Formats: sequence, structure tokens, C-alpha cells
Amino acid sequence: MNYYLIAGETSGDLHGANLIRALKKLDTQASFRFVGGDSMEKEADKKAVIHTSVMAFMGFVEVLANIFTILKNLKRVKKDLLNHRPDALILIDFPGFNLKIAEFAKKNNIRVFYYISPKVWAWNQKRVLKIKKVVDHMFCILPFEVDFYKKWGMKIDYVGNPLLDAISRFEPEEDFKEKCGLSSKPIVSLLPGSRKMEISKHLPLMASLPKYFPEYQFVIAGAPNFSESYYQNFFSGDRLPVVFNHTYDLLSHSEAAVVVSGTATLETALFHVPQVVVYKANALSIWLGRMLIKVKYISLVNLIMNVPVVRELIQDEYNLDLVKDEVDRLLHNESYRVNMLQNYRALDHKMGEVGASERTAKLIVGYLS
Repeated sequence: MNYYLIAGETSGDLHGANLIRALKKLDTQASFRFVGGDSMEKEADKKAVIHTSVMAFMGFVEVLANIFTILKNLKRVKKDLLNHRPDALILIDFPGFNLKIAEFAKKNNIRVFYYISPKVWAWNQKRVLKIKKVVDHMFCILPFEVDFYKKWGMKIDYVGNPLLDAISRFEPEEDFKEKCGLSSKPIVSLLPGSRKMEISKHLPLMASLPKYFPEYQFVIAGAPNFSESYYQNFFSGDRLPVVFNHTYDLLSHSEAAVVVSGTATLETALFHVPQVVVYKANALSIWLGRMLIKVKYISLVNLIMNVPVVRELIQDEYNLDLVKDEVDRLLHNESYRVNMLQNYRALDHKMGEVGASERTAKLIVGYLS
């Protein structure tokens, strides 16, 4: 079969690569075209039609500012779909872009599979009605999504979470600290996001933390689509180490972490690293978001557990005093750490078993046969 996958950001690129690997095992003659990043390019052994580095824009204002780039990408993908007419279009999260592509594909008789549901449960839930019209099969990765879609009369396949697959395959790098030029001090990880906007909004404050915790080394998890020199632009003091393509090694060696809201919050929890979740964006974007979004939490950890397992510092609360105090609690308040780690173990149980990529690939191949 000919498969066309679309992932618009770094986390989707990782899940897309795992799905490509699983599809190749079941369909040895499979061919792939895709919008994605470095991980998908490596797994498929070919270049992306469009790379994620020019796809990911977060926030209402940021999307408007880049609307011409987004429209250009939409036009390019639509043309490419008609030129190659895949047997299966597999959309991975990234709903603002992918739902428009789904509608176009459906009109042109291309079968649409959606892997990793758009977060329609967070805002504008009536989008489910559109999904029912333009998506042939939906594969969800969060346990509470099954009941949500059921309320709207839509049957979906729950496949488990692909992060469990990626983490189960993780093999720690020997001598990680030495190879990355790190000292023997305990590590606090800084995960400032994978988009330019996220990094520019969050990294300057993160980079000011080390002077308050001299017994620790603060290490940045770099996004693969940026260079180390790019990160240096945000340091007002001493240079901080940046490691690329070793986020899991970094987390596995960390005592605590400061994490921008997104998939990384769940990854950090699954590695049992105490964390504080932060998020800052354009003020108008945040105002609109608070008007529209109907969930109690922004981090996946808290959303899945439906209790505040980790502290969330959003917008004005993302300030040096509050972040510094929370990092101090994570590092030095033993009962606080233990309670968070106990909640992480409950999260492990709720997440289920590994094998999401394989289950999804098997369902796709079955639906196509």
C-alpha cells in the first residue's frame, strides 16, 4: 500500500516514525510519503515533502502572523495528495492543518485515518460532527477519549499511548554525561519546547535559574530543528549546555525538570522526574484560549489523572520567583517529591501497556484489506 502521513510538530514526528516502522513490518511492500521531521525521514529513508520546522505555529496570534506560510503549505500538500493518490492518508494530531486536509481528501475519495485525536474535548466540541464526516477511522491514545467520543455517537479505536513504545525502546547512552560534556553534578532538565515562539518565551527565564542552585547543573533539551547557536541567543549570563537527540537520556539522569506544556510533560512523568509545568504566550492568545478552552488543566499529566499532580505556572505566574520556589520544592522537599512520584506510579497504571504503534498499524492494514 501507499501511505501518506502528516505530522506537523516534533512529538507527531516521533509517533509517525514509530508508526512507519510498525507498518513496514506488516506491509513489506509499503511505500511512504509524508510531512514530518527528522525521525520520520530516518525511518522512511527519504526526505519529507515539508519539514515540521516550517509547520508548527502555536497560539491564535502566532497562527495569524504566519497565515500565508500555512496556506502555502496547505496548497502544496493538497496538490501532492492528488498527484500521488495514496491508499491511506494518516493524519497525526495537528488538527488546525490536518482537519482541512481530511476534508479535502474525503472529497477526493482518499481514505482518511486519524492517529492521535485532535483535542476536541478541550474546546469547540462540536468539531466532532465534522470529524465524523471526514475521518474514516479514528485512533485515540488517551483513556478518557473513548467515553468522550461515545457521547457524540462516534466509535473509535483506543490503541494505548505511543510514548510507552518510544520509552520501552529507549536504550540509555553509556557515559552520557561525559559524551555530552556534562559535569558530575546532579541535573535539572530544561525543556523549553520545540517551536521558536515557545523557546523565545520560556528560555530566558529558565536560563536565569542556575545561579540560585549552584550545586546542580541545568541542561537544555534542544529541539532537533534548531542549532546550538540559536539557543545561545537567549543566555544573558553563562552558557548552558544544550543536548540534542538525547532527551530521554537527559530525563533518565535528572533530579527535576522545568517543562513547557505539551507532550514533554507526559514523557517527563513517565520517566518519574518531578517537574513544574510552565506556559507563556502572546497575551491575546492566552486571553482567547481562556475564553474558549474548557478543561481544568493544561498538562497531559493532570488531564489524564484529573487531579493537580504537577504544578502549572501559566502566563503571569511564569515568573522567576514562583519558578525558583517550585524548583526548590522539587529538589529539597522530600514529602513533596514522594507524593508526586506516587502519583506518577498511578499514572503508569492508567496509561496501560506498550504496543500502540503496532496496534494502530494492524488496524490500518486490516481496514485497508
